[in-house]
Amino acid sequence: MLFAPLEFIPRLVMFDLDGTLVDSVADIALSLNRALGDMALPEVSEAQVRTWVGRGASRLIYCVLEHQHRPADLHDTLMARFMARYQVSVCEESTVYPGARELLAACRKAGIHLACVTNKPYAPAKALLEELDLLAYFDLLLGGDSLTHKKPHPAPLQHCLHTFGIEPDQALMVGDSRNDVEAAHAAGVRCVAVPYGYNHGEPIEDCQPDWQVESLSELL
Repeated sequence: MLFAPLEFIPRLVMFDLDGTLVDSVADIALSLNRALGDMALPEVSEAQVRTWVGRGASRLIYCVLEHQHRPADLHDTLMARFMARYQVSVCEESTVYPGARELLAACRKAGIHLACVTNKPYAPAKALLEELDLLAYFDLLLGGDSLTHKKPHPAPLQHCLHTFGIEPDQALMVGDSRNDVEAAHAAGVRCVAVPYGYNHGEPIEDCQPDWQVESLSELL
């Protein structure tokens, strides 16, 4: 039975994007290094980027500048260069995690509403989902710039609940980071987490999700 391990069948499932449904670090690192090259700054490694992502593009840029001992006032310029580069290279190497597509299809078949709630800006989030043929599964997509607040604030999840007229105890958040867990709990929504994503090097179990699965396939 769908979601039997979670002991209930939700009417709404809200998914994080990067690190949950899609492994996108390679393209993020590629675009970031191109932006750094535009500014004659040294490249960073994909492994470093993997530990820095997960809390929005702005935080990623600050991590790079701090690592390279660069002044913080370069943030806006590097951020703009990175977003311009990433928008045109959003899916050169990104891949869908095992079980993700199958889970989305099963939810749709079961009549469960689906929302993608990401801190990635809306435009590249939509482009990435389109490139990987995932966009059609979702009834709603919220980017980090869609509302006034983004995760870990509960507002994006509350917006989804209001949009579909669903109570918090009828919904589920699926994510890979502290942002996802804290946003879910602040909204009164239960959260299932995966350990393979982007959580700034922190073990996801330390964030105290309601459930943890090794793969999204376990939710089928």
